[in-house]
Amino acid sequence: MFDFICIRYIVSDCDSVGVMYDTQHFTVTPEESAAATIKAGLDLDCGPFLAIYTDLAIRRGLLTVTDVDMALANTITVQMRLGMFDGEPSAQPYGHLGPRHVCTPDHKQLALEAARQGIVLLKNSRSLPLSTSRHRTVAVIGPNSDVTETMIGNYAGVACDYTSPLKGISRYVRTVHQPGCSNVACKANNLFGFAEVAARHSDATVLIMGLDQSIEAEFKDRTGLILPGYQQELVTRVAQASKGPTILVLMSGGPIDVSFAKYDRRVSAILWAGYPGQAGGTAIADVLFGTTNPGGKLPMTWYPQSYVAKVPMTNMGMRPSRGYPGRTYRFYKGPVVFPFGHGLSYTNFKQSLALAPTDLSVLINTNLFATKNYSTLSSNAIRVKHTNCDSLSLPLHIDVENIGNMDGTHTLLLFSEPPASVKWSPNKQLISFHRVHVVAGSKQRVKIDVHACKHLSVVDEFGIRRIPMGQHSLYIGDLKHSISLQANLEGIKN
Repeated sequence: MFDFICIRYIVSDCDSVGVMYDTQHFTVTPEESAAATIKAGLDLDCGPFLAIYTDLAIRRGLLTVTDVDMALANTITVQMRLGMFDGEPSAQPYGHLGPRHVCTPDHKQLALEAARQGIVLLKNSRSLPLSTSRHRTVAVIGPNSDVTETMIGNYAGVACDYTSPLKGISRYVRTVHQPGCSNVACKANNLFGFAEVAARHSDATVLIMGLDQSIEAEFKDRTGLILPGYQQELVTRVAQASKGPTILVLMSGGPIDVSFAKYDRRVSAILWAGYPGQAGGTAIADVLFGTTNPGGKLPMTWYPQSYVAKVPMTNMGMRPSRGYPGRTYRFYKGPVVFPFGHGLSYTNFKQSLALAPTDLSVLINTNLFATKNYSTLSSNAIRVKHTNCDSLSLPLHIDVENIGNMDGTHTLLLFSEPPASVKWSPNKQLISFHRVHVVAGSKQRVKIDVHACKHLSVVDEFGIRRIPMGQHSLYIGDLKHSISLQANLEGIKN
């Protein structure tokens, strides 16, 4: 009998327990890996490893029956909450759910909305959105122009239906289709001439390029960041031939070095669609023709190809060191193709601080000094667990004004930067984001709470989380706001 009610269980990634022993050699024997994972809190193994070796771990004294019972209780409790032991499944609250409940109109609309929100406008030289009256014929070119399964990426179920980019664009205007390459590997350029002719005789050209799971997937890492094969040549030649604006749409799961297109004036706009799912073609077309105003932001830094040679696969360090540039926007300071958080809109937003505090007093538990725990205040930084975090909240009020002519959604990205004297800290880090829809010509006020313990603290080289005292900087776009933190030694008393 257990004297608590558990409302969750912890499950492994598939085969990860086996990988820990077979590949990573974390333990000498497989039963030791089984015991280590269960004792660490794992309740369910996605794979056969625990089913094979847990009994042996018990017989060897590495694990107790109570350890296994706890894991079993966590798993079964969730099953009980789902009504799996309450009789006829169809009579239970979720027992009636089946395949017919997957492809409902609401769920299809959700897939479309997710695809729309995920599209990022990387470049726009005033060529987008396209016009159905001025761009009556559009050349749709590229190896990803008429794909379906490519759009759902890895680890997806069976799609309800697909709308390819070609099909989506064809709902708006007349299209002329040329793949240019037989697939994304694009190992030949013998079809480029047909693509150039299509672009030359169309009012606008949309190139849908990028990657698929033959290039990037689990167990299939890329060795470079440029477009595969002759794709770059196809983009350049079509852009030269195009009578109207040339739009580059990229499908990929990771960054691509498209510096050539970024600086090519003949490529007037670039969109990144990721792998947009079953409704990806509709979403791409809606953005191209302005039915949807793009508001997505890049979730990763887009590095140049030269970056690859500087980060060996054997070095997973985040922080830079001699000859090593570091990883992610938090530590890397070198050149980028597009930065983390980048994303344009068809309208313009203006951000301003309406209300923001400029200082904060951080109370220290004075009883810690009575016990001579001088590590509380070290290098002008306070250990998080030695202050009252609940009282260290800073409200920011930001006005977001749409000064353009089109309704749009804007995502506020709030970054923090610690005092310059702090070592072992990131250059900056994203601490909050907020998505807000603003009608053209109007303004919305957004409140963001900055919690000092969570958002302004850093982890030092000893793994201790501390709040640095001094001047912290907050950034929202071009806005910068400083907050001064001071230690208060007349603080908390137990």
